[in-house]
Amino acid sequence: MSASGQRLPRLLALVPYLLARPGVAIAEAARDFDVTPRQLRKDLELLWMCGLPGYGPGDLIDLSFDGDTVSVTFDAGMRRPLRLTGGEASALLIALRALAETPGVVDTDAVRRAVAKIEAASGHARPSGVVVGQGVPDTAQTAATREVVRGALQAGRALWLRYYTASKDEITERRVDPMRLVIVQGVSYLEAWCRRAEAVRLFRLDRVDGVRELDEAAEPSPRAEPTDLSGGVFSPTAEHPEAELVLAPDARWVAEYYPCEELAELDGGRLRVRMRYGDESWMVRLVLRLGGRATVLAPERLAVATRNRAAEALTRVRHLPVTSGQ
Repeated sequence: MSASGQRLPRLLALVPYLLARPGVAIAEAARDFDVTPRQLRKDLELLWMCGLPGYGPGDLIDLSFDGDTVSVTFDAGMRRPLRLTGGEASALLIALRALAETPGVVDTDAVRRAVAKIEAASGHARPSGVVVGQGVPDTAQTAATREVVRGALQAGRALWLRYYTASKDEITERRVDPMRLVIVQGVSYLEAWCRRAEAVRLFRLDRVDGVRELDEAAEPSPRAEPTDLSGGVFSPTAEHPEAELVLAPDARWVAEYYPCEELAELDGGRLRVRMRYGDESWMVRLVLRLGGRATVLAPERLAVATRNRAAEALTRVRHLPVTSGQ
């Protein structure tokens, strides 16, 4: 989200926040909104110019400063806190429920109380088409994997994994040094130092085909740094190759599901997107999975790889008895 896109929700939330905490220290408010005190002061200066139509004395929001504290003396009607949309409530509930069901969470009761409050509130404002659910529950195998991983983390032991890598469509065996269990967008991952890759890797628990605790201590490399997951599991950079695709109307979900750097509306409801990817074979499979509802404009190498993979698949299908009339 852009800086302006982040600032507007913060400005809308500031007035009810300050009304509930008269005389709050600017430094404390800045910490609560995850901004610097300097940025918060800039936000407060902007609020002074906001208010009711007329925009004269008595119409604008009024603030009172006392040293390094601030209070609202006139709210111009902005006293109600922002409400979650149905979609936002759904996403928050899915994440909280996943957190509550994860062993090792410090205070699961607090998480469940938060879930109950959000459910009660969202029940009155849920739009049609939004379903608040628990997402895909763990299979018995994933739950068992989680227990082994959690035990290894607590005991400080290394792990052996048999793991399916979706981006390369292959199964490999790894020896890893566990670092932590994390949940990203409702999906559980093991973050560990992978001895095979000699780097920190994230392993989706539902893609672990086999796991065993080893009789040796976990010793992540001194170079092992926790992954910044604030932007999700995949954080595209300028070093990643870029694909330009044209999506049919019923394939527009790709732009919502994956990070895209450019969106352009075309005729007939089509959408042109630019997106970066970490592995070419993964990108080829994504295009093929769309079944003709995506056209690769660039790079040419990706287009050629996609055509070749599709041709190989057709050749194999023609030799199947069920398709050859035998």
